[in-house]
Amino acid sequence: MGKLKVILCEDMPKLGDAGDVVEVKPGYARNYLFPQGIALPATAARVNEIEHHRRIIAERQAALLKDLKAAGAKIRSMDLTFEAHAGDGGKLFGSITPAMIAARIGEQGIEIDRRKIQTEPIKSVGDHDIRIRLHKELILDAVVKVTAADVPDDAAAGDELLAEEPEPIGFGSMDEY
Repeated sequence: MGKLKVILCEDMPKLGDAGDVVEVKPGYARNYLFPQGIALPATAARVNEIEHHRRIIAERQAALLKDLKAAGAKIRSMDLTFEAHAGDGGKLFGSITPAMIAARIGEQGIEIDRRKIQTEPIKSVGDHDIRIRLHKELILDAVVKVTAADVPDDAAAGDELLAEEPEPIGFGSMDEY
């Protein structure tokens, strides 16, 4: 039995990327790849069409990568400092999440998906390295600084309220009836 040439319509681990022409066993192509819509038979016309699409996609990817590199340089220069309430040991009451980091970057004019920020939620005060995957070829490292916020003196205000004697709650005297 020979091999059959197919064009992949989507990325397949251990087989190839979308648009690649690969050789597979005929049964695998006929019973799995073709019915699932993962691949198409590699005819001469389809191969030429794929080559044309590849050139167009490569031009778009180059322009996108250029824009993302400019955005990456801007992100690296950003001040990503967060103030959060922290306990005595520097442990935060809550955490700084990738969504919060993405929102802070968005405030600076660069929209980024929170799923592109590869870090666990930050739960302590200090400098933390994060990794942002802007593109499969462009991964940048940035630093998030977390500082402890000043806690307002709510405890003193609470003590003042306790110092005042509350008025008794009652129904008045019996003489009023």
